Amino acid sequence: MRLLIKLALLAAVVTIATSALAQSVALKGGLNLSIMLINVNDDSFSDYFKLNPGFHVGATVDVPVAGIFSLETGALLSTRGFRINEKETSDGYTIEMKETMNLYYLEVPVMAKLTFDVGSVKINGILGPYFGVGLFGNAKLELSGGGETFKDEYAIHWGSDEAEDDLKRLDYGATIGAGVDISGVLLGVTYNYGLANISAYTEDGATTNNRTLAISVGYRFGGK
Repeated sequence: MRLLIKLALLAAVVTIATSALAQSVALKGGLNLSIMLINVNDDSFSDYFKLNPGFHVGATVDVPVAGIFSLETGALLSTRGFRINEKETSDGYTIEMKETMNLYYLEVPVMAKLTFDVGSVKINGILGPYFGVGLFGNAKLELSGGGETFKDEYAIHWGSDEAEDDLKRLDYGATIGAGVDISGVLLGVTYNYGLANISAYTEDGATTNNRTLAISVGYRFGGK
């Protein structure tokens, strides 16, 4: 919890401090399509995973450096996770499994940004690291077969204790993306490639990584 508070304060301080120097401040939000890569003993448990729809929302600031080059940072509430929806039939007996994991992160991007003017439209590309901390999350499971249905739901336990916890809070990785600015209206797409192993279970070479495709809309305040 102390780490969570420190990172939340850091995100707020970074956003407020850089906004004083910022060329512009933007509010944005949009769709997340996320999945998790889970491997144990070089075997993947992600073959049946499907993209999990979610969202992101928050504020970013654009700090000019030189010419077309600037730095973009801010703070976002952003979802992660995965879905499973599988049905198997054997000897006339059908079993259906549905599972959803929803994770909610405070995310701080630190992006190098290049912006090009094309008439009245600004086109940009971004590349850089992101840092995130898990705030809360839940998992839902539903098994159906033979006219019976079993349901279960539990909250995610964050930490590094293999016996007690599900996932580590700290996440980080690389982000690449592109966008357009049309008279202050922002449209963009980014891809977050998680590099942190967030698995609390570390035996047998276990690894868990986040992957997220984000499509956003927003509005820019200030700037030329």
